[in-house]
Amino acid sequence: MPREFVANSATLGQIPAEGYYSAIGIRFPGGQTVGWTFPATTDGQRVNLVVYAVPFFILAMLLELFYGWRKRRNTYRLNDSVGSLFLGTLSQAQRFLTLGVGGYVYYLITEYFSLPLMDPGHWWTWLLAMVLYDFCYYWLHRLGHERTILWAAHVAHHQSEDYNLSTALRQTSTGFLLGWIFYIPMFVLGIPAEVVVTVGSLNLIYQFWVHTEHVPKLGWYEWLFVTPSNHRVHHAQNDRYLDRNYGGLFIIWDRLFGTFQEELPEEPCVYGIRGPLRSFNPLRALTHIYVDMARDSWHTRRWRDKLRVWVARNGWRPADVAARFPRAKTDLASFEKYDPRVPPAVGWYALFQLGAVVSLLNVMQFSAVDYVAGVVLVLALLATTVTTARWLDGGEPAAILRWEGMRLATLAGLLGIAWLSGVAPLPLLAGLLYLALNALALPWLGRREHAIPAPNLDAGQMSH
Repeated sequence: MPREFVANSATLGQIPAEGYYSAIGIRFPGGQTVGWTFPATTDGQRVNLVVYAVPFFILAMLLELFYGWRKRRNTYRLNDSVGSLFLGTLSQAQRFLTLGVGGYVYYLITEYFSLPLMDPGHWWTWLLAMVLYDFCYYWLHRLGHERTILWAAHVAHHQSEDYNLSTALRQTSTGFLLGWIFYIPMFVLGIPAEVVVTVGSLNLIYQFWVHTEHVPKLGWYEWLFVTPSNHRVHHAQNDRYLDRNYGGLFIIWDRLFGTFQEELPEEPCVYGIRGPLRSFNPLRALTHIYVDMARDSWHTRRWRDKLRVWVARNGWRPADVAARFPRAKTDLASFEKYDPRVPPAVGWYALFQLGAVVSLLNVMQFSAVDYVAGVVLVLALLATTVTTARWLDGGEPAAILRWEGMRLATLAGLLGIAWLSGVAPLPLLAGLLYLALNALALPWLGRREHAIPAPNLDAGQMSH
């Protein structure tokens, strides 16, 4: 696969670099043109709109946290929020690993099988693309709940047992495997790649603000668009709310196809999934459904069932496997959020590591990183988030410290290789500072008692 293939921000797969843009101009009736220009990164990759929205996301989360604190209705817990943001970081980093089969298919369709390309400078092209993208998204999202193989990619977004703006950033890293198939019609119809990518980014950015408990129903707006109220229903695991409200921008698809459910005052939403993860480990969050399918396929005796596992409706299991290896489901009558008690220092350490991985991702996105270096850095992000999650899960300190030692020793070796390879001094100094801070923090973290209180983001302590 050519190196020119780069991932886009809407998890469409991957698009050839020449399909991206550094400027957008839309021509409206009467000849008026409205344009925007965005910078390109140093390796020629064009703009990722989600990257530029990140400062807004951070500010909005801080404002939501402050508002909840003032109203004594905080919806954040530090462990859950850090876990969600770790998954969001990894979802943006996965583009440094994937090779873009979907993008290549899009390229072939555009070159040989599509209708004549529409004018990307005309407002009608953008309006059609915006509506059609959300229609395709509706079916991807709906089947992502109805078929296990697609649910395996989407489940990460639903595992949080809180509902706040950090939940919006809790994204999958495996959606690129099959999700691109649902957007093929847009390329067949001749919608230019830069338009598809842009409306996909805008659709994803729109979905951010609806992940909050603080916004009530919005009157007539509820009939046409996705809102915080009807999307709260989508994230709930109540029987009445399961598998409802799949739209990304428009709720009209759900009303048309019979999947709409209004939020009811007598039925408060209970968030999370019926087979709870009971962990903040991002690797488990991203893979546990795939692992479950592989185990069922291995253990079932009938060859037909071994194959059916991979295409079955969500929730189906071979009868012999379900009898031998039953899986417990959440009893909502006695539901309790997963919230292990950990020393206060763990909270500070988790925030430090969150800042570190976000900073590294930011450097990667705005730098010329070749494929090998990208793979190494993504593995470093994964190792850091997994070991930090083990602290948040309340694991045995001695065991976690051994993993931390291996992680830091590997990082020190990589810094040595980078120095011998002539890497610029500033990244090396940043890496050495990070190592030093870890070396200071870990002995303190391994102790059972700590005097400094952790940041109080506990929704349970601050709610009515």
